[in-house]
Amino acid sequence: MTSAKTARRPHHWRRDMIELAALFTAVAVADAIANLIGHQPDGPYLLIASAVALAVTAAFHTWWARRHSHSPPPTGSGPVAEGDGVATGLGTDVAGPPAVDTPTAAGPDASPEDTALWRMRTTVRDTPGSLAALCGALARHRVDILTLQTHPLARGTVDEFLLRAPSLLQAQQLSRAISAAGGSSTWIERADTHDLVDAPTRVLSLATRTALDAAELPLALRQLLGRCTIHSLPAVSVTGRATGETAPVEGVLEETVMRLRDPSGGAITIERPYLPFTPTEFARARALVELDARLGPRVPRSRDVLTLPEGNEITVRRADGGDLEAARAMHDRCSDRTLRLRYHGPVHDADRYLDHLLSPRFGRTLAVQTASGRLVALGHLLWDGDETEVALLVEDEWQRRGIGSELLSRLVALAVEAGCESVYAVTQSSNTGMVAAMRALSLPLDYQIEEGTLVITARLDATPVRSLPPYEQAGR
Repeated sequence: MTSAKTARRPHHWRRDMIELAALFTAVAVADAIANLIGHQPDGPYLLIASAVALAVTAAFHTWWARRHSHSPPPTGSGPVAEGDGVATGLGTDVAGPPAVDTPTAAGPDASPEDTALWRMRTTVRDTPGSLAALCGALARHRVDILTLQTHPLARGTVDEFLLRAPSLLQAQQLSRAISAAGGSSTWIERADTHDLVDAPTRVLSLATRTALDAAELPLALRQLLGRCTIHSLPAVSVTGRATGETAPVEGVLEETVMRLRDPSGGAITIERPYLPFTPTEFARARALVELDARLGPRVPRSRDVLTLPEGNEITVRRADGGDLEAARAMHDRCSDRTLRLRYHGPVHDADRYLDHLLSPRFGRTLAVQTASGRLVALGHLLWDGDETEVALLVEDEWQRRGIGSELLSRLVALAVEAGCESVYAVTQSSNTGMVAAMRALSLPLDYQIEEGTLVITARLDATPVRSLPPYEQAGR
């Protein structure tokens, strides 16, 4: 809104000079008329009538001047024109994101404390003016459009917005305004500052992380597509039987489910029940999977050397399928009790799980080896749909030396970096070492016990955890 100070018309001295000259001219004319009429029989009456006419004229002039010197700004500068201007501007800039801090949408008196970020997706008809109508509705509610993406469909277009809105504006009000402007199937949720990164930059960042580490593919897909459930379904089960899980090379898209061929065999299933996938999202996800397939198996090769309290040096590093034989040799050195506490089943089946556990497709594995190169411990961070599991196996001879706690704290740091809200561990109630390691994290813990099986869940959201080790920081 334009202020009263800037709305007032400027006062010019030339106008005063003209008015003063007109006054002198009027006095001279009045004197001449008085001399001419004053000597007539009705002269005094005529002079009185002239004086009254001059007084009325002066009063009218004064009222007129005051009225127009303090008039409000033209209609084109008011709120209606501001809304129209935003709609027109955004309508012509569909190919790129609009300006971030346009005063027409955010308001001149807005402050960061008074606004909130929203992500919104709505479907509009593919006709001229549809997007302009949406932008006009947002402008009338003083909503600023920070970014805009379009997802073409066979019929219509899905428009995805990142919005900065007044904090008092409710999601229901926003949804009703969009519906009145022609939007349908509208979905709205709160956003944060991480969403300010534009789509091309975010996709390139996810592609870089996937190129550095095969275990990043499920995380990259989740960050690309938002809240969704991802399952990696192997082609062969741990017992060696074919599962029949596969997908066409080009993938399959069915509304809220997409299936992609897993480069390591099997299929990757992605589900998002609350919001259908668009062909654009499907193409982006398939491109990430194709990148992973071309690069093949890979994990960061950096190592972190630590010194135990008794003085022995150990090396902590990422593990993969290349460590399968060393892991089996460690199994052979472990006691039946240690393997039973770790795998919760028959000891002779333990080796069957190693190929699955060491695959970067299903999570991340940390290995501990001695100065001589012998593998003595494994720590697993496993993607389990929407949840994340942590599991530890430490060779008997190397237990009670702090190796399990060191691995667990590093796995939790990886889970926090991956955006996990919690991690859980499944063990036996008699496994005091695992219970102590979970308690040493100093995180909120939930316990569930059923028939001797203990599930400990640690909540990670908004919890400070130490930074990643050097071998995980490289390339991030």
